[in-house]
Amino acid sequence: MKSQAAIKGHPVHPMLIVYPFAFLTGSFGFSAVAAASGNRELRNVSDHLVRTGVVAALLAAVPGVIDYFGSVPPQSSGRDRATKHALLNLAGLGLFASSWLSRRGRDRRSVPLMLQGIGSAVMCVAGYMGGTLVYRNQIGVDHRHASAGKWREERLHGDDSKTLRSAADDLAVNQMKLVHVDGRRLVVGHMEDGYAAFQDRCTHKGGPLADGVLICGTVQCPWHGSQFDVRTGAVKCGPAEQPIETYPIEDAPAARRGA
Repeated sequence: MKSQAAIKGHPVHPMLIVYPFAFLTGSFGFSAVAAASGNRELRNVSDHLVRTGVVAALLAAVPGVIDYFGSVPPQSSGRDRATKHALLNLAGLGLFASSWLSRRGRDRRSVPLMLQGIGSAVMCVAGYMGGTLVYRNQIGVDHRHASAGKWREERLHGDDSKTLRSAADDLAVNQMKLVHVDGRRLVVGHMEDGYAAFQDRCTHKGGPLADGVLICGTVQCPWHGSQFDVRTGAVKCGPAEQPIETYPIEDAPAARRGA
């Protein structure tokens, strides 16, 4: 039985993260100048920037969590990278928050400055990993080829051939759809001579095949270019070495196949 299809959105987390990054690293700059000059007002500006940056980071974390569970493929190199990215951001945020709290201690210069310096370095590494998620893993990037159609995603109950076939009713030739079946991510595709159903996870680094290209019965992973035969699951081109799993699906009527 079909549920209402979901449309893949464009994650906004990469756009929001620039604000807490600017506030927090800016606070480190003001702290450094304040420590060198002894200007108390500059130190107060740094404190205000830390508080503002923490609030902005918490707001940016909301779409970040949504992206993590909704856009990053599970069991993939992208999920591992996203996990490290999130943990580093949390660590950096904790260091900046600690720097603000340490202002109340006896050493009002060196400790906050050191914490903010380490926090800035940690957030720079986290930012690099976030950029890698966008440019290498293409999280939030609309890279679908011409005539691929809009992103389609659907949840199904049951993976029998007729149910999977019904999910492909709105697909044109060489278009695909991601379907969720009892916690599994499958792909249904429409080819010139029928339909195919196969696992979404590329066996190389876990890339989402539903985001790739389907041409002449071959699907290509968008991350590293591995190609698979969607009928048999066999690898047609590396770097993947293991085949993908395929599922039975009701084929197209003979008249529609041009037979």
